[in-house]
Amino acid sequence: MPPPALLPQLPLPGRRLAEEEPWEVVPPLPPPAGAGSWGRREAAGAMLGSGAKAAKPSFVSYVSPEEIHIKEPIEKEVNPRLLPGELLLCEASTVYKYIQEDGSNRGTYGKLICTNFKIAFLDEDSASDDNEPQFKNKIVGENDITLQCVDQIYGVYDEKKKLLTGQLRKYPEKLIIYCKDLRVFHFCLRYTKEEEVKRIVSGIVHHSQTPKLLKRLFLFSYASAAPNNTDGRNQTVMFDALEDWRDELERTKGNVKYKAVATNEGYRVSEKLPLYFVVPICVSEESILKFQGRGIPIWCWSCHNGAALLKMSAFPKEQDDSTSQTQKAFLDGIYKTISKPPYELLKTDDLSSSLPSLQDIQTAYTRFKQLFLIDNSTDFWDTDVKWFSLLESTNWLEIIRRFLKKAIEVAECLERQHTNVLLVEESATDLCCVISSLVQVMMDSYSRTKSGFQSLIQKEWVIGGHGFLDRCNHLHKNDKEEAPVFLLLLNCVWQLVQQYPPAFEFTETYLTVLSDSLYVPIFSTFFFNSQHQKDTTTTGESLKTQSGPFKFLTVWDWSVQFEPKAQALLNNPLYAEKPKPDKSQRKTARFKHQRQLSLPLTQTKCSPKRGFFREETDHLIKNILGKRIGKFINSSDEPHNSFREFYDSWHSKPVDYHGLLLPRIDGPEIKVWAQRYLRWIPEAQLHGGGAIATAAKILDLMEEVQSLQVKMDEEHSQAISQDRQAVPMLRNSARLSSLFPFALLQRQSVKPALPTSTWNDLEDEDDLVKRDDEFVDLSGDMS
Repeated sequence: MPPPALLPQLPLPGRRLAEEEPWEVVPPLPPPAGAGSWGRREAAGAMLGSGAKAAKPSFVSYVSPEEIHIKEPIEKEVNPRLLPGELLLCEASTVYKYIQEDGSNRGTYGKLICTNFKIAFLDEDSASDDNEPQFKNKIVGENDITLQCVDQIYGVYDEKKKLLTGQLRKYPEKLIIYCKDLRVFHFCLRYTKEEEVKRIVSGIVHHSQTPKLLKRLFLFSYASAAPNNTDGRNQTVMFDALEDWRDELERTKGNVKYKAVATNEGYRVSEKLPLYFVVPICVSEESILKFQGRGIPIWCWSCHNGAALLKMSAFPKEQDDSTSQTQKAFLDGIYKTISKPPYELLKTDDLSSSLPSLQDIQTAYTRFKQLFLIDNSTDFWDTDVKWFSLLESTNWLEIIRRFLKKAIEVAECLERQHTNVLLVEESATDLCCVISSLVQVMMDSYSRTKSGFQSLIQKEWVIGGHGFLDRCNHLHKNDKEEAPVFLLLLNCVWQLVQQYPPAFEFTETYLTVLSDSLYVPIFSTFFFNSQHQKDTTTTGESLKTQSGPFKFLTVWDWSVQFEPKAQALLNNPLYAEKPKPDKSQRKTARFKHQRQLSLPLTQTKCSPKRGFFREETDHLIKNILGKRIGKFINSSDEPHNSFREFYDSWHSKPVDYHGLLLPRIDGPEIKVWAQRYLRWIPEAQLHGGGAIATAAKILDLMEEVQSLQVKMDEEHSQAISQDRQAVPMLRNSARLSSLFPFALLQRQSVKPALPTSTWNDLEDEDDLVKRDDEFVDLSGDMS
């Protein structure tokens, strides 16, 4: 760092540094970690800022920065906006927040606070409603970090980063917070009072990184203090009642072979199972109770041809011989209720052996996210040369491809082979959830609607018993249990959304916001391990309010987070809605179809006892039985490449957006979810380009159509519909970047025409040709 006499002039406290201000007013703060020391680049910047008239700053201050801030405090007091139940725990003034764009020292002064809900930075802009982003979250602001969203915290000591955990003996001069939504915050504490530094750093580390009890989550504070006036369902089926399961059976025509049971009422079977679920009709209540629900096929979904998708919690592998024999005999009896060749065929798939483990998923994602946790522009461009090799080494995209391939294999069994599929896993709450959800999204157009997809998440994940609390590590109790399983599903669904946009009622922005909601602890959706844990915690004596047990909010009520115009960005304007056929035409078609099926091939004499319809039914069964027997006999001779034939055959035909959808999984077809992973990196934006360019034109047309509709209604003296869907106004759409709607108008960052590492390599062309890419171990410590 330069000597104090050469430091540029300090700005007044609380003053935001505009991009067009000269270099002299930039505060003498150390550059962000990883940007290098004061060298050629910083010296060049200083000379450019001062101009040709003066070689050094024209004013030298002999007053220390601390004295300046004491003498002239911030005139405008900025108070935090607290939610019901939110308490201010600690704060620090005169904190400098860097703008991480080009490695310079630009930023703004303000106040850093920590509450029982979030970490927040408050400056003068925080108190102003001017220039608010169009896609504003009403719960979490631009400079807010929920405690559950904090990934890692580093302190900078003498330009060296150190991971902060537990008790601190020495307090850093700079704080770096890495978030699970891939934001990176840099705070300089050099000009903050020592007592405030100790309080704010200790408070942030303690409340965001140390293990805590479930009831200490802000979820409970908010639920007890906030009025619960919202319905929250929004046409989403919650699957917390027996009728919900019966309706789903009727919708999928699965009620012929399967039944909804209430055997687990009071959780007398198992605390891991939901209160209500669906099993084959032949499965008795005694069978369900025998092994606490293990070894019982639980229904997920039925195909249009009658084949069903099932899942089962497997028995522990390490058992003594007598127990294993008993369990094997039990499973044989259960399988016979489903598999009745040649009438019903069954294929079991042990996902634990055919898919990557939870540890593999966690390791791959940990490496993958390091590519996007960028400290500054220099780091971004230094890794740009090796980007694809680094991306491939993480193995994250390969894991996505494998899960999509497995879902296609299951879809082939259901669709083409008319075979029931039983997914087996130790708990049936992780990999089973991903595959069963993907299969339904691919095969059931209802699951590609907004309400249908939300109902699917409720059925397979929330009520199905996925351990969100452990997998997201909300309590910081066990890092070994952490694995981004639900995020893996959203990545897989995004592949389908970007390949077949008209097939989905929701947008990629919806998926991005849904992934962010994993870390917002005012909704109960993603903060429990099971329905039992939620029910017992909600009805606990210590949590009863005066009006009785309180109710948590559900994430599916998007009005809690967004205004109507912002919610419109969650809906796909290009969605090809399924046309509703005319009832009279539908009846006629069905009558003709039935008559064609029932025409006898030979003349038969109608028995007065059996009746004509009974005989023609028998004849139909014989025909179907013959086909089933032929398929059963030839199943062993089926070629090994049946998957490839099924895959290639489907892709050779026109896409039916309301029928089966198969993702393209070859080579570069599996892509990075750019909106979620690159939205905070200005260098990655396309100004006036990307998907937003298409969306802007479409929304402009929608706005024009709506205005014409209003004029037509006025001319016909008709009342204008109040429930018409809002269309977001994209002002100055030409200036929007590809990072919209999360970054509205990004400023251009200073970046080299070629990456820095490339310039260094070009100095010796021979070395560039001979040398391979350097290997960067992304799994190691970030320090």
